[in-house]
Amino acid sequence: MSRQVEDFVPLNPEQVSIYSCGPTVYDYIHMGNARTALVTDIIRRYLAYRGYNVKLVQNLTDIDDKIINRAAEVGVSAKQLAHENGEAFFEDSQRLGIHPADVHPKATEHIPEMISLIQTLLDKGAAYVIDGSVYYRVNQFAEYGKLSNRKPEDLLAGARVEVDERKEDPRDFDMWKAAKPGEPAWESPWGRGRPGWHIECSAMAMKHLGETIDIHAGGEDLLFPHHENEIAQSELATGCTFARYWVHVAFLKIDGTRMGKSEQNFILLRDALDNYPTEVIRHFLVSAHYRHPLDYNPESLTKSEGALRRLNNCLDALKKYEGQFEENGIETSSLQDAVQVMKSQFTAAMDTDFNTAQALGAIFTLVGEVNRSLSASNKAYAPALAQAYQALTETCEVLGIYNLDAQDSSNVEQHDQLVDLLLEIRQDARSRKDWDTSDKIRDRLKELNIEIQDTREGATWKIVS
Repeated sequence: MSRQVEDFVPLNPEQVSIYSCGPTVYDYIHMGNARTALVTDIIRRYLAYRGYNVKLVQNLTDIDDKIINRAAEVGVSAKQLAHENGEAFFEDSQRLGIHPADVHPKATEHIPEMISLIQTLLDKGAAYVIDGSVYYRVNQFAEYGKLSNRKPEDLLAGARVEVDERKEDPRDFDMWKAAKPGEPAWESPWGRGRPGWHIECSAMAMKHLGETIDIHAGGEDLLFPHHENEIAQSELATGCTFARYWVHVAFLKIDGTRMGKSEQNFILLRDALDNYPTEVIRHFLVSAHYRHPLDYNPESLTKSEGALRRLNNCLDALKKYEGQFEENGIETSSLQDAVQVMKSQFTAAMDTDFNTAQALGAIFTLVGEVNRSLSASNKAYAPALAQAYQALTETCEVLGIYNLDAQDSSNVEQHDQLVDLLLEIRQDARSRKDWDTSDKIRDRLKELNIEIQDTREGATWKIVS
């Protein structure tokens, strides 16, 4: 809100609370949506890396005009559409390596909390009822516009409020919408209806994190009116600061234009994941600071593929030194110095408003130092290489660009494929009665603790101790 970097001091030193606006589940998420979710994931990972306990709440908006309209288009219920797309969101997020939030509240499961919050605002004179709909009185909140830094005369233009001549002020926004025929509705003191979009997040955030939260995250398109309205409702109702730090993620662009469903130029995350490995997409999405726009194009993904190949080759070469922190002999300290420099630069970059671009730079500078050490005639001694391996894997895990478990799984699969290939070559040799080659393959595999068994159905193999 101050438009500058602030020292981070959580309300509770023992736990950081984060609320992130999740998707409106009327369709699959696209790469632009994924960028926002990924930034939140990395903020949470980094705060944990720095020793904080973090509670992350990321909602699902499962009742909204867009959901109702899309459900009518495809001929299903709004509930079914929201459920299917909500499950797809979790599936796509998991494929991108995004850790689940501690709580994923759904709007439809928090109707009582929303009704209670609306009633509080009515009691305070900050809202009014018209024909079963409830509207918030914007002029009752003197600080309205403080987040978006807009002048009162500019507020209406960006509000995207529905034209309704019954409202006291054109800027007033709905918190409860009277039921329309065929639409989902719930009972309320003002009649059957459904909540407005803005009240949903206020109620869910306060339900799970309290009246004041540390960090509120979302896409920059939510800054106004959504986040502005959240502040107005929440702070007038409680008298407390709603969110202490705001994180707004810049748009992902394609051909210089904002990626979005309304622009019809979006790339679905699941389609991108079918074409590129998870770590490549994550590397691309963190290659720019989250507040800076980022252009999606094949050239950028190709660059990320090359960078990740270089990183993986380096870590594969280092892995055999894992845990070898003690060794007799002459110490080569230059690499150890480089490790400490990287860790310091990585922390400084991430401490400064989560600058992932600079953090990546620090990581790949150390990769270069490691490669030089590995290729030099006077190679660095094992403890230095072990320290480099540990530092690189820990920092890469924060950004999610190197998944050790996935690499291990990939290596196992590659190992199995190589053994199968050798068995095919051996079978070809046997069919030619080339017993020397056949025996050589069998004996060499046995030296590697791989035992071949010849059966009528063909050769099989197993690993023996």
